[in-house]
This record gives sequence, C-alpha cells and structure tokens, in this order.
Amino acid sequence: MSSVQMEQRVHLKFLVPLRKTFTEAYAMLKEVCGNECLSSIHIFEWFKRFKEGRETTEDDLRPGRPSTPKTDENIENIGKLIREDRRLSIRGLAEITGIDKECVRLILHESINMRKICAKMLPKLVIPEQKDSRMNICADILNNIDTDLGLLDMVTLKGTRFESVEAVKAKADRSGLPALLSTMEKSYGAV
Repeated sequence: MSSVQMEQRVHLKFLVPLRKTFTEAYAMLKEVCGNECLSSIHIFEWFKRFKEGRETTEDDLRPGRPSTPKTDENIENIGKLIREDRRLSIRGLAEITGIDKECVRLILHESINMRKICAKMLPKLVIPEQKDSRMNICADILNNIDTDLGLLDMVTLKGTRFESVEAVKAKADRSGLPALLSTMEKSYGAV
C-alpha cells in the first residue's frame, strides 16, 4: 500500500472525531490530495469504519490461501524432507507437499540455498566440518595408496575393470587421458 493512501486514511481518521460529514471530508481530501485522492467509494468505506470506532489505518487480514506458498512453514517442511532423503526430485517434493514445482525450486535455490549435483540436493557452500571430513578421507586414501602399492593394480573406471596398470595406460592413451596419467605418476609415483 502506498504512503499516499495511508496518509489519506490518517486524514479521515482525524476528520471523523471533528464531526465532519462524509461530503465535507471528501471535499477536503480532494482539495488537499488533488488527482492522487482515493475514490469516493474507498473514502466512504474508511469513513464508515472510523465512524464505527475503528482505530487502525492498516488493511484487514484477508482470509484464504496465501498469495505465495513460500511461507516459513513450507520452507521448513521442504528443508526437512530434503535432508531426510537428498535423492528426492523437485517433482517428488512438489507431489509430497502439494506445492507448485517452480515454487519448490525457488524455495530450494533461494531460501534453503541448495543446488542439484549428481541427482542429490546439496548445500551451495560446504560447511567447515564437511570440508575437514573430506580432507581427512582424501588423506587416508593417499596414505593407503602410499603404503599398499597393490591398491592401484586393479582399477575400475566407468564400469570397466582393469587387471593391470598397463591395461589402464592403454585405455587412457586411446581415450585421450595421458595428462591424467602423468598427473597421477607425479603425485603417486609410477602408476
């Protein structure tokens, strides 16, 4: 609601205790506000409300469904559902909650600050505990590789099973992955 409308309601509220009639109040508002004056119907409506003892100039709450399903309750509900099962799709969340798919997407991306990675909804920012945990896991894997040289003897890549390092190198040469192999050789020694 604009401040001009609110200002005119305050003027009306002031004129009612002065025992001005509706016609007088309307004429005064028209003189003061000019073209920005509320319609006579709206002025009459508010004049009647103030005459009946209304104190506030704010609009009444309207019953019914909210204009947007992006309420705190829905945000909390969707957040809880996605944390329970990160494999849920936007369509699945929309069916469970009864909210439009686009609204669910907006809640996930803007309110909960999540995005989709590999069919899972993940936070956009990794919290420090998660980062530390991932660093520890990577360090453990590197330690295992350093101590157990036979760990890389059998590598599985996209469903293909390799029985020897030479087979991995041959596949990498054919698929254009020599740069990856050279990086691995530098990091882990001879592959």
